[in-house]
Amino acid sequence: MIHFFVLIIAYLLGSIPFGYLIVKMRTGADIRETGSGATGATNVTRKAGKFAGILTLLLDLIKGYTAVILASRLDPEFAPWAGLIAIIGHCFPLWLGFRAGKGVATGLGVFLVIAPWETLVGALIFVLVVWRTRYASLGSIIAALTIPVALVLHHTLIHPIADFGSIIAASALSSALIIAKHYENIRRLRSGTENKFGVVHE
Repeated sequence: MIHFFVLIIAYLLGSIPFGYLIVKMRTGADIRETGSGATGATNVTRKAGKFAGILTLLLDLIKGYTAVILASRLDPEFAPWAGLIAIIGHCFPLWLGFRAGKGVATGLGVFLVIAPWETLVGALIFVLVVWRTRYASLGSIIAALTIPVALVLHHTLIHPIADFGSIIAASALSSALIIAKHYENIRRLRSGTENKFGVVHE
């Protein structure tokens, strides 16, 4: 029963719509009516500026990080699943009609706890991809793919990872969800109409 309550807390943490609230307070607008319609840092930056975007990134990251830390105090093997639920909460928040962000920053907070080195690799790849292409969505997709692959390579080639089964399963599902939430971006990338970072086509 206690595990169930931890999952509820993880969902509620993840579902706090920081991007929506920040834009609403700064501009009075609904971030879901701007650009991609997502509540994440990239779209917030487009609507409310860099500071608002950075603040959204940090707060969304903290949501995922906190959910995993709280769950790990109960059961370390259970913590990755709490992280997955926090990402689900961010992507499908009760407060916004189950429509919000794409889980990237919240996933970053989750992965920083359960797979720190792999997350650093993913973050580096994200920066390189965005630097070369200016597509934040492409960087997010490739970084999300990288983390489970890096976990497998770490576990098999470098050193066995404790609770690997739970970590790789939750990480793979989290990455799959993040990529799935980018389906519109993937469509636009294929058609050449995707927004580049710092540029938005209304």
